[in-house]
Amino acid sequence: MTEKIAIIGFGNIAKAIITPLLDKNLILPENVYCVVNSEKSLENIKKNYKYNINAYKSSSKDSKIIWDCQFQLLSVKPQHLKDISEADNISNKDKLLVSILAGVSINRLTQKFPNHKCVRVVTNIPITIGKGLTGISWGEEITEDQKQFTKTLFENTSKIYEFTEDYLDIFLALTSSGPAIIALIIEALSDGGLSGGLPKIISEELVMEMILGTICLIKENKLTTSELKNLVTSPGGTTISALRVLEKKSIRSALIESIVSASNRSKEFR
Repeated sequence: MTEKIAIIGFGNIAKAIITPLLDKNLILPENVYCVVNSEKSLENIKKNYKYNINAYKSSSKDSKIIWDCQFQLLSVKPQHLKDISEADNISNKDKLLVSILAGVSINRLTQKFPNHKCVRVVTNIPITIGKGLTGISWGEEITEDQKQFTKTLFENTSKIYEFTEDYLDIFLALTSSGPAIIALIIEALSDGGLSGGLPKIISEELVMEMILGTICLIKENKLTTSELKNLVTSPGGTTISALRVLEKKSIRSALIESIVSASNRSKEFR
């Protein structure tokens, strides 16, 4: 990849995307141009990031150089989109903008960046350890080379799924909001262990190892979740007692509604 790429916003997800490409020499540091909003963020990149990339504060005149790059990765918070303006003098109409902004539609992106072809991407926090899930929806007139470039950005750290845009909000709810829900479940279960007398650190470790083992069992034996539940649920036993409490508290319904709510919130950003 000899092309120049601009990164607008340089948080944990953006770093997780670009760093593996630099590690593998798929892109050179001098071809990476980054813009951040604060002086603190700029200093952090220059002092602590392991590669000497081109970094600018958004308020500086030099930051306009990002619009000369062939590719832009948009990685700011959705509420900050209004603060970003495409350069007025773009002559090449074949530039590609890849957005990872939650809920921001392709239509809104193309209105905001009329001189770019736009791609909407949803990815999640496990991308930072190479275990991400990434959903991609293509805008109009995206070339095969541009599709391949976009996939290259994410394929080192994610499993990639291509969707029509209608599916991206529910994909976001499941995969991007889902980790917080799982963390809450881990915390609650470990507090249950704490209530039974286990030290907090041991209880939390047991819960996480149990979840990892359960997932491996399901995947390796190609079990359905119902089959797994039946394996450990015996008549009048401890497991059915626990499940009965969860059903009484409508935990199943609460989890379903949490995903629906997250998906609906994503749609509101459009």
